This record gives sequence, structure tokens and C-alpha cells, in this order.
Amino acid sequence: MRALGPGSVSSFLKIILDVVYVAFWIAAIGGVLVTVGAVFYDLAPGLFNIHITGRTELTAGKTELALTPALFTAAAAAFTAYAAVVLVIVDRLRRIFATLTAGDPFHPENVRRLRTVGVMLAVLELGRYPVAAVDTWLSPHPDAVSLSPSPTAWFAVLVVFVLAEVFREGARLRREAELTI
Repeated sequence: MRALGPGSVSSFLKIILDVVYVAFWIAAIGGVLVTVGAVFYDLAPGLFNIHITGRTELTAGKTELALTPALFTAAAAAFTAYAAVVLVIVDRLRRIFATLTAGDPFHPENVRRLRTVGVMLAVLELGRYPVAAVDTWLSPHPDAVSLSPSPTAWFAVLVVFVLAEVFREGARLRREAELTI
């Protein structure tokens, strides 16, 4: 099977990315709605006919952790931010795969798109640290939460930036070839 062009593996992956893109749009919009609702609940709980006073059990040690409205709002906001960052990544990948499907892998815009993907992957990894710190602070078993950097995530960030430079060089060579008579 071919890697580039219509009917290729890249066109199949583009279709999958399109579906994931729509799913993350739905998740991001849902996250925004839940976050806004939670903020309004935090500011004026009397406006709603619901009360968030339940408790949720952590399965690790059967210890109860109160789910306060503020904690719920923070979790909803963190989910929304995560969905937004993944949405940017998937959008840039969709655009890259569109150029691959068109048979134009060294499109000059792909360099910028890959760099954006690299930055967003770094943002996801950097965002994991404060979430893990809060989780460690709230968790009855802080040993189970890892605050250490993930070598795999940082390796992925570096690989994406290297690929961006490979695409930049490919675009430069293509430009030179077009100018050659």
C-alpha cells in the first residue's frame, strides 16, 4: 500500500484524525460548558437546585476524598485545557496529513505545524507537573503519584522538533529544485 496520495495510508490516517478532531471538539465544548456551570455554582450555589456534597472513594486505600465544588471546577477546567491542547495537536496533524494525501509532504507550512505540535506536546507534559503536585497534595497515598519527568514524553517532543527540521530541509530542497532549469 502506498504511503502518499489518495487511497494511501496517509489518507486513511487523515480520516481517523478527522473523527478524533470532531470528538475532541465535542469534549472541549462539553468541558467549557461544565466549567462555566461549575463556576456559576461556586459563585452562587443558590441559583441551582442541585447540591454537590457527595463524597467519592479512592480505590487505592478505600479512603474518602470530599469532592468540593471548587475541586470539581478545577478538574473541569484542567480537562478543558487538556482537550484544547490535544485539539490543537490533532488539527495540525490533520493539516499535515492533508498535504501527505495530496502528495506534497514537504509543504512549507508543515514545518510550522510540526513545531506547533512539539510545543503543544511540551505544554501537555509541563501541565502534568502542577496536576501531579495537586494530586500528591490531595492524595491519601502520595507515593503513588509521580512528579518525575517522563523521558518518553520529552523524547517525543525532541523527535517532533527534529522532524520539523527534516521537513524544513525538504521544503528548502524542493524550492531549490523548482528554481533549477
